[in-house]
Amino acid sequence: MSSNDLQEVFLGRQPILDRSRQLFAYELLFRSGSAANGNFASFHDGNQATATVIANVFAELSMADALGPYQGFIKVDHGLLFSDLISALPPHCVVLEVLETVTPTPEMLARCEQLRAEGFVLAIRERPESLDQSRLLLKLAQVIKVDISRVDPARLKQLVGNLKPLGKTVLAEKVESHEQMQLCHDLGFDLFQGYFFAHPTVIQGRRLHTSEIALLRLLTLLSQDAEIGEVEKIFKQEPVLTFNLLRLTNSASAGMATKITSLRHAITILGRRQLLRWLQLLLYSVAGSTQTVSPLLQLAATRGRLMELLVERTPAATGNTQDLVDQAYMVGILSLMPALVGNRMSQILAQLSLAPTVTEALGDHGGTLGELLSLIELLENAQENDGAKAADFLRRLPGIDAAFANSCLARALAWANNLACDAP
Repeated sequence: MSSNDLQEVFLGRQPILDRSRQLFAYELLFRSGSAANGNFASFHDGNQATATVIANVFAELSMADALGPYQGFIKVDHGLLFSDLISALPPHCVVLEVLETVTPTPEMLARCEQLRAEGFVLAIRERPESLDQSRLLLKLAQVIKVDISRVDPARLKQLVGNLKPLGKTVLAEKVESHEQMQLCHDLGFDLFQGYFFAHPTVIQGRRLHTSEIALLRLLTLLSQDAEIGEVEKIFKQEPVLTFNLLRLTNSASAGMATKITSLRHAITILGRRQLLRWLQLLLYSVAGSTQTVSPLLQLAATRGRLMELLVERTPAATGNTQDLVDQAYMVGILSLMPALVGNRMSQILAQLSLAPTVTEALGDHGGTLGELLSLIELLENAQENDGAKAADFLRRLPGIDAAFANSCLARALAWANNLACDAP
């Protein structure tokens, strides 16, 4: 197998949330840009490409470290299930998701028992219309995934009622709206997978809290390179923000002999660039739970970091690297603003004075930054043709290949997880 084969496989991820709507795990997606269906490469004719890529992801890209406290769900077909390469995966941080296409032969069931004995968690994806509670594979699995898009809502209650007594973790898949999330939660699902929390419908019409309005005003002022006095004035109206700023500044200047003498002094020491980034992330943090890290913050932080890592390899960065990196980070962070405030992106952009390249990327995915944002959104989704689409985007972004994109994603996830541990 050539290095080209590895580079043609894209690594993506989709969040899985628990009943408290906090991040529980990621489904890791492996899709081939050259495959006809764009899905993760399978084992036709003994091809072990995907198995090798998965092993390399954990060995070379340190994905186990990048996942942090979260598990990674990995789809496995018959070939990967029996591959020796599966032993390269760390059992404590992966969930093996056995596809419904795998025939439950005695050999396959014995293999699943062996993997469970080695410490692996097994999940199965069942066809709800043909669910058989007596099946041996159902008894072996610890997690049962239900594609709710394939179940009539009236029948979903009965289905969950049949599954819950089995003592398994039941995961609702393809949850795409707040209404679906609430229904599945009320029915007793344990985990939820989908892109629902990044859609404006989650909090559509929600009024912004005072602190969020202040953050938006501060973002605008800093983007316009306003005088420190104007920035200081907003902080003075928000005691909690001021306290967090001082705490952040003290952390950033630890070991320095300088004492923070004023709010203006703190802003100066921290610097505009770091202050701007902190405010962008804090905007998502205040919208989530005060006790735990918002999954929207995790996604926004990952997007911002991934954007700035990727853009450094593009021709557009030549001679203008730092400005473009800063703009790339801002595009990644602000791209989820519609989900945060429940407004269209056009309405949000009308309130902010941003660089034309940032506005173009956020408004219509135009320019290099817009292309990168589109690529990232594809990697976050689970559509079967996204691998081919991602490959097409990379052809328009010389300097970036799938191997580099995978490496950057692992680094971005690790950065976001570390950020979550230190979130204010």
